[in-house]
Amino acid sequence: MHFYECFVQSIVFDFCIVSVYIERMILPTVRQLTFLVALSDYGSFIAAANAVAVTQPSLTAGIKELEAILGVQLVERGRKGCSFTQAGKVTVARARIIIAGMIELSQQAAAASEPLTGSFRMGIIPTIAPFLSPKAVPQAKSAYPKLKLYLREEQTARLIDSLMSNELDAAIIALPYEAKGIETAVLFDDEFLFVAPKSHKFAKQKSVKIDEIDLADLLLLEDGHCLKDHTINVCGGMGLGAQEVRATSLFTLVQMVAGGMGTSLIPKMAIDAGLPLNGLVVKGFSPPIVGRQIGLAWRKGSSREKEAKILGRLLCHAPANE
Repeated sequence: MHFYECFVQSIVFDFCIVSVYIERMILPTVRQLTFLVALSDYGSFIAAANAVAVTQPSLTAGIKELEAILGVQLVERGRKGCSFTQAGKVTVARARIIIAGMIELSQQAAAASEPLTGSFRMGIIPTIAPFLSPKAVPQAKSAYPKLKLYLREEQTARLIDSLMSNELDAAIIALPYEAKGIETAVLFDDEFLFVAPKSHKFAKQKSVKIDEIDLADLLLLEDGHCLKDHTINVCGGMGLGAQEVRATSLFTLVQMVAGGMGTSLIPKMAIDAGLPLNGLVVKGFSPPIVGRQIGLAWRKGSSREKEAKILGRLLCHAPANE
């Protein structure tokens, strides 16, 4: 017998042994793993049971079965509640990966037969959500009637975390933004406009130059908003942010400007969508025009990448449509 034939027979024999071993093993179920993750997320058996829509005894029994299968204690139970053993913490982390994989498997199968059917979880940052969503969501539903589009409004860092943990399928963010394991594509450009009280010295000018702005007078959003970072980048950062006051939203920001507290840069998308300006002066910038890029982000290797790109192409046209 040739060496190659012996080698192939050896592989087949080993595979058969492994197959028989797996068949005889009792493996954890997705249901049991889901119970464990829910207990980790909610911290109590009652809350976890409510979250997964089962009775507390059913959840408790499921976790005990999981411990028996794995042969290790995962949860320590006491009068003050429950806590996870080291083995339990490791198992929870692994369970999240397994559950995410199962969800992705299901999504991939559905997308292969017909894209953008069923649920699609889209994240969107606060400085975009109120202004793009009213246009984009109806367009998406019209183009894909079977699509159930769920939106979550969060700051960029949280959206990226949710993408990586498979809690979201895609996210609309402002670019550039780099994150390991995340891919992005530009959707469209969003110009910045200068807003100030009517009494401002620029009130009669047709346009404003970026180097004419008093940076110490410029109001910003609070930390965590990428618009703040983009504003700092556009203005060069020198002397910017001398004001101690920070706004939590664009709506608050324009109210602060209207109150004479300073000036600001507002995305044109927000103004075009009807952001209340309360009689403020709005000026465009002389070339070069400043602004940000709006983009789509998704997890690298995601089974929903194709669908994310389809939605992205649809969203590209949303700001131009009334």
